[in-house]
Amino acid sequence: MNSNFTLFLIFLRLGLTSFGGPVAHIGFFREEFVLRRQWFTEEQYADNVALCQLIPGPASSQVGLLIGYERGGYLGALLAWLGFTLPSALFLGVLGVSLVNYGELIPHSVLMLIKAIALAVVLQAVIGMAKVFCSKSIEIGLMVSAALITLLVSSTWIAPLVILGAAGFYTWTKKSSATPESTSLSKINWKHSISWLTLFIAGLLGLPLVSHFMGGGESIADFYRAGALVFGGGHVILPLLSNAFVETGIMQHETFLAGYAAAQAVPGPLFTFASFVGGSISASPVSACIATLAIFAPAVFMLFGVYPIWRMVQQQPRIRLAVAGANAAVVGLLLAALISMSVETIHTPYAGAILVGAYLLLDKLRVPAWLLVSGAIPLGFIVERFVL
Repeated sequence: MNSNFTLFLIFLRLGLTSFGGPVAHIGFFREEFVLRRQWFTEEQYADNVALCQLIPGPASSQVGLLIGYERGGYLGALLAWLGFTLPSALFLGVLGVSLVNYGELIPHSVLMLIKAIALAVVLQAVIGMAKVFCSKSIEIGLMVSAALITLLVSSTWIAPLVILGAAGFYTWTKKSSATPESTSLSKINWKHSISWLTLFIAGLLGLPLVSHFMGGGESIADFYRAGALVFGGGHVILPLLSNAFVETGIMQHETFLAGYAAAQAVPGPLFTFASFVGGSISASPVSACIATLAIFAPAVFMLFGVYPIWRMVQQQPRIRLAVAGANAAVVGLLLAALISMSVETIHTPYAGAILVGAYLLLDKLRVPAWLLVSGAIPLGFIVERFVL
């Protein structure tokens, strides 16, 4: 129990300091659990990231769930999710219920500092993972191709398609001399997987039917559907929730956008925007809590339904080749996200200098990312007050 409590505290700290969105979160997790604590190898971590990029749901939260599960079983997964999700969910839920004017709470200089540090975390992850997974020319080609395609094609499906395409191409161009493990599939706990996947499908199909025939519960079905259909990161929930609550007149457009802007300014998973929406439509903490659980539930069901299958088949030699191609594509996706985020964030030499300095502190002096973020917040307020 002590180890599980430690796990909770680690993820709670990450939930309080992990700014920058899902790609940055993956970098924060790598820095914490691969580099600092060495709980996982680069290969183990990248395999989990590849899986979470391939299935619907919030990829960074699912990676956190797997880290917790592999360290402490289902209790560890629950504690990891609670620690990482609770800070932003609590803040946004309270904000939604009270509809407080948040506009001046976080000055621009603070946001600029923490975004630059988040970019430094992503840069460190891209360089570190590229050294491991992109050592051959074909892997470098897949990384660059994945980055270019992601930057040029705007689609919520592009991430899983790019990963699958890279996996197939790498397998097609390489040959494995190892003997396939024909017994791997027989080791899969199919009852376990089918039970979780049944819950996923039951929620997706059953909740709308229940709300239609029995009345009530429409909002729960909307939140669940949004969580079940998201590929490509938490930002994709914006149009889904807008269609469900703004276009139907349940929620005002200005309130919706205000909450979404607030969600960008807090650490942790962007899916907790549902906490704001749930709290604001009913002015109830219970509604905020239900919305949060409903939007994360399908990601949990899908992840634990697919994970046992993934664990077995990934040991097959041909699957390992596919995983190698997928890992190169994952690095490309991170590179594309780094480029996009840099264009949106680095507008001044000052911001660029912060990025370079944060990267050097992270990579050369091994300063923990959470410490940089914690120091950036008071520094940003000082700059805003006395310099700008």
